[in-house]
Amino acid sequence: MPPFVIPVFIHHQGCPHRCVFCDQTRITGAAGTGRTVDAEDVRLEIERHLIRPRRFRWPVQVAFYGGSFTGLDIDLQLKLLSAVKPFIDKGEVDQIRLSTRPDYIGPDTASFLFDHGVRIVELGVQSMEPEVLAASGRGHSPDQTEAAFGYLKSGGLEVGAQLMVGLPGETTSGLIKGAYRIAGLKPDLVRIYPTVVLKGSGLARLYEDGRYRPPSLHKALALTARLKGIFDRYQIRVIRMGLQATETLEQSIVAGPYHPAFGELVLSRILFKKVRAVLSCLPAEGRGTISIAEADQSIFRGRKNMNVKRLVDLGLAARAEIIFDNNQPRNTVVVR
Repeated sequence: MPPFVIPVFIHHQGCPHRCVFCDQTRITGAAGTGRTVDAEDVRLEIERHLIRPRRFRWPVQVAFYGGSFTGLDIDLQLKLLSAVKPFIDKGEVDQIRLSTRPDYIGPDTASFLFDHGVRIVELGVQSMEPEVLAASGRGHSPDQTEAAFGYLKSGGLEVGAQLMVGLPGETTSGLIKGAYRIAGLKPDLVRIYPTVVLKGSGLARLYEDGRYRPPSLHKALALTARLKGIFDRYQIRVIRMGLQATETLEQSIVAGPYHPAFGELVLSRILFKKVRAVLSCLPAEGRGTISIAEADQSIFRGRKNMNVKRLVDLGLAARAEIIFDNNQPRNTVVVR
C-alpha cells in the first residue's frame, strides 16, 4: 500500500553546492521564502495534511525534500526531527523519509537518523560517472555514493537512489554501467529524472552558449526505459520516472525532454516492445491471442492509439488478437 506523504520542503538548505541543473523552487513548484524552515513549520504542515479526509488508513510518512537534510546543522536536524516525534508517538505518523547527498553520510549518520524516526533515506546520486558529476558541479564521487549506501544499510535504513538522464558529458555506455553499479548496491527504490534546462540555472547558460544540448524526448525515453529494465531485472522498484508536473516548472523550462506524462510514455514504450517481440515470434498466417492486463490497456495503446497503429504498420497486428484481462498482473504479456 503506498504511503500518505506529507512533504516538507527545505529549499536548498544544507547544500552549499548549486549544481548546473538545479533550481529546487522551480522543480518542486513551491515558492521559497528565503528563511530557514523550523520546527513550527514542520508541525503546522503535518497538522494541515492530517486533517484532510482519507478513505484508507495508509502508512503516513513525513518527507523532507528539496535540500540536503544531513548537511544541516546537527541542532537543526534534531529540532526538525523532534517536531515529528509527537505525531509518531500518537500513531498519526508512521515514519520519516528524507533526501540528502551521498557525501553528507558518515559512519554515525544512520544511527542518529534511525533513533529519531527516519526509516528511508534517498540519495541524490544523479550519476556514477566521475566526469559527469564534475561537469554537473555535484561535488561528490561514485565511491562516496557506495560508502553512503553501506553506512545507511548497515544502520537498518531503506535507501533510495535518485538518478538523472542527459547530464553534461554523459555517455550511453557510462549511464548503463552506472545503473548496473547502482543495482549492485541493492537500493530499495529508484527515481529517474530527465535533465531539463531551467531558466537561471547554470545549465541554461551552457545551453545558451552552445556548450550543452539536452537529449531529445525520444532519446530520454529510450534511455530511461533501458534503466528501468535493468532495475526490473534486479527486482528494484522504480517509483518515479519524470519530473512532477507543476505550473511553475513548466513555465521555467528552456529546453529538454520534459513531458507531463513522461513515466507513462516510458511504460508504454516498454510494453510495446514486449508485445512486438511476442508477435514477431508468432506465425504470420496464425491467429493467436495475446493477453495484457486491463490496467495496462491505456499504457499499451499509447497516445491516440499510436502503439496499435505501429503494430499495423509493421504487419504484426494480424498475427494475434489482443485482449485485456482484469486478473492479469501488470506489465506482463501472455500468449494464450
